[in-house]
Amino acid sequence: MRVAVFSDVHGNLIALDAVLRAAAADDVEEFWIIGDHVAHGPQPAETLTRIRSLPNVSAVRGNTDRYVLDGSHSDLVPRASASMSLQQVQLLVDSTASHAWTRGAIAATGHAAWLAGLPLETRTVLPDNTPVLLVHASPGRDDGPGITTDQTEQELLEERGLQDCGARLVFTGHTHWPCERRPPGVRVVNVGSVSLPHGQDRGATWTLLSADTAGYSLEHRIEPYDVSAVHDAIDAVRYPGADWLKSKFIAGQ
Repeated sequence: MRVAVFSDVHGNLIALDAVLRAAAADDVEEFWIIGDHVAHGPQPAETLTRIRSLPNVSAVRGNTDRYVLDGSHSDLVPRASASMSLQQVQLLVDSTASHAWTRGAIAATGHAAWLAGLPLETRTVLPDNTPVLLVHASPGRDDGPGITTDQTEQELLEERGLQDCGARLVFTGHTHWPCERRPPGVRVVNVGSVSLPHGQDRGATWTLLSADTAGYSLEHRIEPYDVSAVHDAIDAVRYPGADWLKSKFIAGQ
């Protein structure tokens, strides 16, 4: 089996299509998509149309998928208060407007029920009987700190829930930082972000999983895409908080 594993598309169809072209060239048969499908991008409905048209898709929800549906926010977004700075007010306004615009786009195109029905986690087994867990941030969570390189093995096992997760291979996203950790008994792979990867490599990150009865291998990939075309798409749809969204692609945040 050959599987494309990726996360954090964030409504960026241009970046997603770059990954899908590469996956087709690699004869990918399945697609495992690990949350944050639509928020903070100019093409949320088109992105879900493309994802839902793929063969053999397994998808889970991310924290921003939940925010879009229920109007909540990340802890990184300040709550309204009398002591807020102008910058904090603007961030709250931009985030709220972005989620509302995205919610309207997916509702108008019939995708809201599909997004709302995504599970927090999904599990499968590779041909060599390796149990696999797909979850956006960490076992049992679609938000929080996620999986990074600066956590100790004890923190990964106990605080991030890997010790009792029931899998030997775990795929996550959420932080937008691709990395791999191997605390005792489990291999956890953060596949980064299709739309907004951190770090020096400015492309869409994904992972190719190849597996058979003898075992499995992973290849971490980066696909270049046209960021200026994404900026044009943001302008074309009159995205609320366009400058705020464009800055994310510049800063990689």
